[in-house]
Amino acid sequence: MNQKNTNTVSKFLSLVLRHQPELIGIELDNEGWVDVATLISQVNAHGTPLDMALLERVVETNSKKRFAFDEGKGRIRASQGHSVAVELGYEPQTPPEILFHGTTERFLNSILSTGLEKRQRQHVHLSQDHATAMQVGARHGKPFILTVLAAEMHAAGHVFYLSANNVWLTDHVPVQYLKYLPEIL
Repeated sequence: MNQKNTNTVSKFLSLVLRHQPELIGIELDNEGWVDVATLISQVNAHGTPLDMALLERVVETNSKKRFAFDEGKGRIRASQGHSVAVELGYEPQTPPEILFHGTTERFLNSILSTGLEKRQRQHVHLSQDHATAMQVGARHGKPFILTVLAAEMHAAGHVFYLSANNVWLTDHVPVQYLKYLPEIL
């Protein structure tokens, strides 16, 4: 299986494990887990070839580590990014002094007036490094990077979580905790 096919399967798994499990007739438990055998069977029944070896390859090679197996590899879930209600069980964490958020020009004015909002997702996603935020922002055009004053937010009572794949999560980033300095190229 080539990398293009692995990416196609990864995108499909993101859709069904984060947003539309009903598309292939699976149900996520309260923590977002689904039985691996059921997932493989239902993905195949809906026209996308999948076996355990490919599923393991997708989990291992996904650059964003979007998916995780349980200890026995009997269940799988998306690490974060759900628009369906799940409780991932992450404990509140103390964030680093600053975090980053990558976006594109079309969202910049809205963000700078209302802050970062989770919208249809369960959390706002933040990166610990500038390079990851740049990669995220570049998915939909020219990237714009916002600096989040995470330590100040935390001191003011905002709660942060760290996902299994090292994405920082919070409910909302108010405007006063955002800094935007246009990059000079």
